[in-house]
Formats: sequence, structure tokens, C-alpha cells
Amino acid sequence: MDDTPLPTDADGAGDVLMPGLDLPTDGPTPGYQVLARKYRPHTFEDLIGQDAMVRTLTNAFAAGRIAHAYMLTGVRGVGKTTTARLIARALNFQTDEIDAPSMTLGETGRHCEAIARSAHVDVMEMDAASRTGVGDIREILEGVRYAPVSARYKVYIIDEVHMLSTSAFNALLKTLEEPPEHAKFIFATTEIRKVPVTVLSRCQRFDLKRIDREVLTDHLERICGLEKASVERDGLSLIARAAEGSVRDALSLLDQAIVQGSEADGPVSAPQIRDMLGLADRARVLDLLEQTLTGKTADALAELESLHDAGGDPVVITRDLLDYVHATARVKAAGPEADLGEAADTVARIVTLAESLSLGQLTRMWKILLTGLDDVRAAPDALAAAEMTVLRLASAAALPPPEDAARLLAGMPRASGPTEAPGKPEPAAAPAEPAAAEPVTHHRALNAPEAASSVEQDAPAISGPQTWEALMAMLREKRDIALQSDMERHVRPAAFKPGSFSFQPLEDAPRDLAQRLSRRLLEWTGERWMILADAGLKGGETWHERKQRLKAERLEAARHDPAVTEALRLFPGAEIVAVRDPEPRDDTNNTETTEKRA
Repeated sequence: MDDTPLPTDADGAGDVLMPGLDLPTDGPTPGYQVLARKYRPHTFEDLIGQDAMVRTLTNAFAAGRIAHAYMLTGVRGVGKTTTARLIARALNFQTDEIDAPSMTLGETGRHCEAIARSAHVDVMEMDAASRTGVGDIREILEGVRYAPVSARYKVYIIDEVHMLSTSAFNALLKTLEEPPEHAKFIFATTEIRKVPVTVLSRCQRFDLKRIDREVLTDHLERICGLEKASVERDGLSLIARAAEGSVRDALSLLDQAIVQGSEADGPVSAPQIRDMLGLADRARVLDLLEQTLTGKTADALAELESLHDAGGDPVVITRDLLDYVHATARVKAAGPEADLGEAADTVARIVTLAESLSLGQLTRMWKILLTGLDDVRAAPDALAAAEMTVLRLASAAALPPPEDAARLLAGMPRASGPTEAPGKPEPAAAPAEPAAAEPVTHHRALNAPEAASSVEQDAPAISGPQTWEALMAMLREKRDIALQSDMERHVRPAAFKPGSFSFQPLEDAPRDLAQRLSRRLLEWTGERWMILADAGLKGGETWHERKQRLKAERLEAARHDPAVTEALRLFPGAEIVAVRDPEPRDDTNNTETTEKRA
């Protein structure tokens, strides 16, 4: 406990919220007091973001149902120590007109000033982080049985109570079970799970929540007005986001932000604060996410490098990607009206992303980014780890939703049909057979075996190729030579239905083959196809292997044709190079000749 008098507050280790009454001072006024100490609250009305706790305490005090022990828990800087001192003041509030516990602290009571600066004989503060032993607790408990010297209650405030040893907790139990009427205990902790249940069950617990970003931004704006400092609201919003709900952290950052500018330079801008915090531009991070999820991998990597060159921390960039995927999942689950705390144009972009992705895909992306965040933090080259995370995310975006992939592997139809794109014409019907080699010898037509991957009868109606053969014909028609070549040589088809296609890629297949095919089919048909590349599947022959087999079968069949056999006998040393189907007859001319003969 620090007994040194302070001009307006206690030590500065407590929590920070909002200015209230000015308490008298006993020492010299300092030249400058940091905002985190200057703007601590002095009344319950000054607390921000803890309305539920204040309402409960107010009702309890009004009804005379005051607990003998309180447990305050929450993250750093949300008001635990400040609230403990306010409760101690409320328990011992006394003025000429009021002599009872009161939550209304607008008027300075007889004990308020001493309690606020941790100098009251009946209000003891202990930091359990430095006094963890049972001897420290026994020293306190020995004085519990004695009545207070001047105040109404003896109040024991134990900060970071989770740091006490097991024996120290055990020493507290009996007193907490049957405390004297004049004794009250107030505990504060950031690690509530480390507090024994036996202690928790004897306390009235309050969970102090993180301060909402907008509420904290408003609070910082009010303080800027009081300090006559000019900071753009967008910059204050960046500070509130970086503080993660902690008012003390936000005020410490605001102290640093105010000195980034001067009266001659005008208000401190958001880019200045972003540079101070080392944050990447969140709008550009959203650009990065959109490029990654739409298959523009090269653009995404260039954007990531640009953000890094501009001072963006790869860890922060990855966390921002996580935030946007989480926001997109919320929109997908709760609809466009979900409260995201973002600008209107940002919300519109997130809604557009949510419309094109399933909840299963977003969950998968969240797990990828969560693992990637750990990799970025631990990797010797954080930027390289961030790049690999982006590449994994891009690869996952090209895969079908997990729920549809499971149905595809099981041979079941998709849970929901694809969304048609208006205004796009259907592709032309494709021939069922691949082009044959250029012929040399004429002979009668030979029938090729039926393909194994034909469309099922109960497949849903969908535009685009209906069979594996039609898909390959579309590739030839669209003249995407690179994709056609890769599909012919590296793909063993496993299952084909209109709107979905799974295949076994060969070892030397391009890694982005499924993604390229999915993107092209969406462009050509207006349908989002589920393309699954899985090395564990057992696919059929590749298109190239099929063409070679058909060619060999046609040659073998030609060798057994009587006319060809006779031709080979008449021309010793001749070879069959290729087979071509005969030209179709002109049925009209044949009909006229028959009629004349008749």
C-alpha cells in the first residue's frame, strides 16, 4: 500500500475512467499529471460501461442488503481498483446530513479524501502480487476482530487476489464465512479462474466488462475537449481499438497521441496515430482479404508487402484479417443488421463478402488465420509467415464448403443449389467425344467405349457442361490452352455432376488447378462450381490417356477390318497410321437416285 499523499488521487496503479470531484491536496501541485491518473472517476456516475454493476450496488445499498465480501474481476484497466475504492467510500460515506452507506458520492464525505489517497486507518489495501504468504493474511485477520477507529466499517481491499498462496486462501475462509459485522472485504483479480471456488462462493461477484469501442471513443473525445487537444475522431477510434476495452491503456495512448501534432499543424490525424501505433490501414487489409478470397493471389501478396513496407506489423495485419473474417461470419449468421462497429462502406463490403461464402467456409478460414497468427508470432521471418498464411487462405477459398465437400465425396447432391448470375448466356452444347487424330486410311466407323463419368439422371438442372466430356469440349471451345493442357494431362476424374466435380490430381499437377477451373467455370457459366482436388481419391484415366487408348483401339479394330486386311496384303510394308470416320452420305441424292431407278 502506498501511503504517499497525492494531489487528486491515489498511486497511479489503479484503473482509469472519468473525471469527477476535485479532492483537496496536501502537497505541491505537480507540473504535469498523466491522463491515466488525472481522469480517474470519483463517483459511480463517472464510471463508463459498468451500468449493470452500478445498478445492482445501488439497489442493494437502498435495500440495506450489503454483502460482506465482493469479488471484482475483469481485464486490465476496466476499473477494478477504482471501483473497490468507490465501494469503500460508499460504505463509509458520512456528511453533516447523511450518516449511512450511500452510492451518491457527489459531495465529499468526511472519509472520502483519505480513502481516495489510500491513507485511511480503517481502509487497508494490499497487493497480493507482492504479499502472497499466509503470514501476510494472518497479519490482516488479526485486526479484523477489532472495531474500526473512526469509520463505519473496516474495509480490506486485496488487489490481484489470485496471487495468494493456497495456505493464504485457506486462512481467509473462516473469516469470509463468518465475518464480524464491522468488516467488509473487496477483492480484485484479472485471473478469476485461479481463485478457489471456496472463496468465490463466499463473495458477491461482479464481472467488469471491456468498454465498447464507440463508448471509449466518445470518452476520449470528451477528454480531448477538457485538455483542449485536437485529435481526429478516426484517430481516437484507432486508439480505442488498440486499447481492447481498457480505459487505462486508451488514456496512456491518448497521452502519446496528443503530442504527435501541434497547434500550427492542426488536429492530430488518423494516419499519424496509425504510424504511432504501428497499425496497418484497415481498409487496405480488407482489400487484401478480398483479393485473397477471389483468387487474386499475386495482388494479395503485393498488397501484403506494401502494407509491411508502410510500417504494418505482420502480427497486426493477421489479427485484422481475423477481425474481418469474424465480422463476415457474424453477418452471415445474424444478417446485414449485425452490429459490427465499422464504417458504413466497410459494412457494405463485408456484407458482399458474406453473400459469397458459407458459414462452413468462414469457420475454416478462421481456423487457418488463428493457426497463422501463432506462426507469424513465432516465425523468424514474420512477413514470410504472413505470406504463407495468405496463400493457405487463398487455397482454402477455392475449395467447396466443408458441408458440400462431404456430400460430394459421398455422392450426394449439394445441400443448396448454386446461384445463377443474371444476364450471362448459357454455353453452347459440346460434343461428347474428343477430337480424333488426323486420318490416313478410310474405313467404317468404330464405336468407342462409353465414358465412366457421365451425368446422373437425377442431377439438378444447371447451366454449363453436363458431363466430363462436355467440360473438356468447353475448354477447347474457350481456347484456354494452358488450363486445357493441365486438365488433359494431370486430372483423373472421380465424380462429375452438374455443378460439382471431384478428381485425383497427379503428383506433378499444378497446385492451383482446382482454383483456376472453379474461377473459369464461374466466369463462363455464371455458376459457382464445387471443384475438389483430393490425392486420396481413386480417379479414372486422364483425358490424355483416354485419347491414347481410343486411338490404339481404333487402330486395332482397323487391322481386323477385311478391307484393310486386303489392302495391307496388296501393299506389303504398308502401316496403318491413323483412323478416320467416313464422310456422311448425302441422303437427298441417294433418295433421288432410288426414285429414278424405280
